[in-house]
Amino acid sequence: MSYDVIVAGLGGMGSVAAWQLARRGHSVLGLERFTAGHDQGSSHGDSRVIRLAYFEDPAYVPLLQRAFELWREIEAESGEDLMTLTGGMMIGAEDSQTVAGALRSAQEWGLPHEMLSAEEARRRYPHFQLQEGEIAFYEENAGFVRPERSSLAHLDRARTHGAELHFEESISSWRPEGDGVVVTTDRGTYRANRLVIAGGAWSPELLADLQLPLEVQRLTLFWFQPTGSLDLWLPERMPVYIWESREFEQIYGFPAIDGPSGGAKVAYFRVGPTVTRPEAVDRNVTPQEVERMRLPLASRMPHLNGSFLRAKTCLYTNSPDEHFFLGLHPEFPQVSLAAGFSGHGFKFASVIGEVLADLATEQKTAHPIALFDPQRFAWRETPQPSSM
Repeated sequence: MSYDVIVAGLGGMGSVAAWQLARRGHSVLGLERFTAGHDQGSSHGDSRVIRLAYFEDPAYVPLLQRAFELWREIEAESGEDLMTLTGGMMIGAEDSQTVAGALRSAQEWGLPHEMLSAEEARRRYPHFQLQEGEIAFYEENAGFVRPERSSLAHLDRARTHGAELHFEESISSWRPEGDGVVVTTDRGTYRANRLVIAGGAWSPELLADLQLPLEVQRLTLFWFQPTGSLDLWLPERMPVYIWESREFEQIYGFPAIDGPSGGAKVAYFRVGPTVTRPEAVDRNVTPQEVERMRLPLASRMPHLNGSFLRAKTCLYTNSPDEHFFLGLHPEFPQVSLAAGFSGHGFKFASVIGEVLADLATEQKTAHPIALFDPQRFAWRETPQPSSM
């Protein structure tokens, strides 16, 4: 059977692409090597930070503004509670990337925000014990999205709009055929006019012909039981946060989003070993890893340094500049791709799926994605002619 579009990978990005394409009236086949809403890649862990004043680069802000709109759109269509705004604290030295970068984005795009001294931050949010020389950037338009619930909602709506979704079916190869594509899996062979590749940690394998400079990294997520007044840790009274320090690079975390008994999640950002094969990653979390997570908690968030509840591993697929790869395949324009989300991509899933649907159907998009050109590193490596 032939389809308009095959979507390879039905995690955070692929699930949205399948929904966007199906509701536009296209025949869609979605292929996923695991079950729906699985915990083997990058789209799990109960929560992901969403924020507008983006310290990574102000160029992300227009995409985020559209992402917020689309999160509300899928909530309305699915009836699911997917995005909760709690406010967000970016904490660190005044010249840290986390604080200075957020302020730069806010000023460039006119985003509402507050700058808090260490004393004011501690008074307003006693969860955080800012040290001398630290300040906080606060914005109301920040919070968290639910990754598993979001993927399942998009997949459900994609199926409702007519998409055919196959789970526990692995892609072994794909190739162009005329203006279309042929995809072979461990169950069969399928043809389509277009192919969308959103393979997460399996992108290096699915996009091997491009030799994208991608590195897969194993990260660990931790849940601890807060001590003292548990009401302080509920989403109504605590913001999401990212904290940068020379002592521990960056950590990030959340309120007790499932009530006090569920604990509060915290993790290091981009601190973990490189993984050569994602299916071979060690999913066991050691006592030494738990104790390492306690180090910043002891000095900065002592009331979160209570009983250890649980931990999960997560995979980051990193690019060298930590920006995404998003666009058309440079040799086969019937193929569009999304990869290298470098640990900060899930909040964009709602708009990335829209971009992928645009690229698959129109081979262009109105969204600003020049920063994510899949060929940007190839161009850097091309020898330049000498000047005379």
